[in-house]
Amino acid sequence: MSLFQNILIIAILITGAGFLSLTEIALAGARKVKLKILAESGDDRAQKVLNLQEHSAEFFAASQIGLNAIAILGGILGEAAFRPYFVTLIDRVYVGPWTDTIGFTLSFTLVTSLFILFADLMPKRLAMIAPEKIAISVINPIQVFIKICKPLAWMINAIANLLFRLFKVNTIRDDNITFADISAVMDAGAQAGVLQKQEHHFIENVFELEERNVPSSMTTRENVVFFTLKESEASIRQKLAEFPYSKFVVCSTNIDEVIGYIDAKDILVRILNNQSLLQLNENTIRNVLTIPDTLTLSELLDRFRSTKEKFAVVINEYALVVGVITLSDIMITVMGDWVIPIEADQQIIKRDNNSWLIDGSTPIEDIKHALQIDEMPDDENYETIAGFMMYKLRKIPRPADAVIFGGYKFEVVDVDHFKIDQLLVTRLLEKPIENEEHESPPT
Repeated sequence: MSLFQNILIIAILITGAGFLSLTEIALAGARKVKLKILAESGDDRAQKVLNLQEHSAEFFAASQIGLNAIAILGGILGEAAFRPYFVTLIDRVYVGPWTDTIGFTLSFTLVTSLFILFADLMPKRLAMIAPEKIAISVINPIQVFIKICKPLAWMINAIANLLFRLFKVNTIRDDNITFADISAVMDAGAQAGVLQKQEHHFIENVFELEERNVPSSMTTRENVVFFTLKESEASIRQKLAEFPYSKFVVCSTNIDEVIGYIDAKDILVRILNNQSLLQLNENTIRNVLTIPDTLTLSELLDRFRSTKEKFAVVINEYALVVGVITLSDIMITVMGDWVIPIEADQQIIKRDNNSWLIDGSTPIEDIKHALQIDEMPDDENYETIAGFMMYKLRKIPRPADAVIFGGYKFEVVDVDHFKIDQLLVTRLLEKPIENEEHESPPT
């Protein structure tokens, strides 16, 4: 054959190999989410791509058969076509025993470079740009190619599957989207300016509902305002005036004997109509949703949705009331500064760039955000910063007791009846020798 014919054949082989490389990357990289959207819009080719991804072994076997066959054939033809011409050129400057070897090396390098550039590198980079679009464009011809190579592909797949089972290799593709994947996308969006900082935090908080337990957002036991069955009218009026809540827990004699709750508007209507409140009774007391403190905020949302309630009493494993939570509390957790009034009491007060005054009842998740700490040690054992101090100190804290962790010093400032009211958190400018260190004042 003439040089032109050889070049034409090699060009055809490179084109075929490039098509297979393009197809291989496109079908492997096409995202199921986008393909499903296209399939639901009526594109049958997208559904074919999804089906092929579910059973991709035959395609990859056929693709490798084609690529390797073309590469071997191209090498043979290229060496035979170009070597004589390279030898002729070399004879003009060098005559010796190495002439044929040099000619072979140059022809091999030329053909290999052409295949790497036009049949491998460029097609794969193009396929990575728009894998879904390319995949649905080539799916029909590639299915024909798979049928042609099916007998040989079946035999190769059988050997491959045997080896995978022998070495216990899992070949099932995992397409589940994790929180880490979503978080990475959000971070990229924030850096690119697509997401505003507040929107970024908002989306993060939504996904954290799966991680955060109810106690992290509830009103704690010591702050719960409740009525008793024998509550006097004067006391009820005083609590309504002092605590402008929409709902109040009703108990028999103490907070652990919850009967239900009462809506403040039911009492206010009687007051506006100049009616006597008398004692609380079943006509005004409503059934209250009772939940364990082990629920996540996401699970609680489902409970609120199914029961049509917006208020719940939280109990622990000993059936003791540990707090109350409302739908608004969850929304505040999600929305943060978007719904919390500026004048509201802050649990975390930033004194300067290296110190904070923190309320003892502050949820540990809020501490992580404020101090930019990824993980707190054994955080399944406590819900608040006060709980963290008690867990690390292994005693009832006293003023000036301190814990050093993560480059911060957590120091107890005020204690009221064994309850940590306030802490001072200071960033350590010099990292301590040990990761964790406890300090206590001298007795």
